[in-house]
Amino acid sequence: MTWEEIDWPALDRLRAGFLDGAVAAGPYWKSTGDLASYDFTYGERIGWKWDHVLRELKLRGWSPSARTVLDWGCGSGIAARRVISCFGPDRFDSLAVWDHSPVACDYAAEAAAKAFPALDVASVTPGYLSSTDPLGLLVISHVLNELPPEALAALRALVARAESVLWVEPGTHAVSRALGALREEFRPSFHLVAPCTHQEACPILAPGNERHWCHHFAPPPGEIFANSHWVKFGQRAGIDLRSLPYCFLALDRRPAADAPAGLSRVIGRPEHFKPYARLLNCDATGLAELTVPKRTAPALYKELDRTKAPLVYRWRREGNSILGVET
Repeated sequence: MTWEEIDWPALDRLRAGFLDGAVAAGPYWKSTGDLASYDFTYGERIGWKWDHVLRELKLRGWSPSARTVLDWGCGSGIAARRVISCFGPDRFDSLAVWDHSPVACDYAAEAAAKAFPALDVASVTPGYLSSTDPLGLLVISHVLNELPPEALAALRALVARAESVLWVEPGTHAVSRALGALREEFRPSFHLVAPCTHQEACPILAPGNERHWCHHFAPPPGEIFANSHWVKFGQRAGIDLRSLPYCFLALDRRPAADAPAGLSRVIGRPEHFKPYARLLNCDATGLAELTVPKRTAPALYKELDRTKAPLVYRWRREGNSILGVET
């Protein structure tokens, strides 16, 4: 696929479906061309979110132990390909893909087989999904706002069979809080690897925090802003290329690895004002609005405005004022 080969009417139709909710009514992939055009554009943007999530998991020292992967609701298969590329295809024996669209299953399987020739890649059978056998790594991407109750119930059953789960969704208020509710369901059975820095109940779901939602932002590659094709795509799609909000869950049945105590996760983006930066902080004690005085911590004040790294820190604090970062 090249920019010259993109089926723009197909992308316009898909975008309209995403916006008005029609995608939830059934399979919306009409052809391999739909998937190729999507994978090259919208799918690539989803890939950048996955890249950021996977970077955080590596920084936290996590990697999957399972040698099998199931990409559920695979679409073009971008999520599984990013996961396998990140940890290395030699870490896995097989990839199974499933989507309610057979066209999508075929595309995702072919793309993965081409990218990883030594990997055993196949579309799953109905029996695979209805089995009670254990699963390895379950990959889920951008499906939650499309799922009718019966499909969500089937997905819950798959999570119950999985050794580990990587789940990335759009960073909207509604979807993030829905994923947070699922986190609470899964919490007794899994170690919460990320984005959480603790194993406690999600404080965002506590009474009084209804306006908040757990979301983060991935940095797109800087070179796209000088690429006329990406600029044209952003204008036609009506999206801000700079903004890649997402929410996610990483779950593992293995006991937690040793991690520094007192870690915090910044929710959303810090706000910068002339004398200080303000941020919403999540840790084992709950949510708190903290400030970073520019005069007290000038380097940190600047870093929070510029960094592209996941916003996970161990603060030095005095009340709600952040003095610096513990190393």
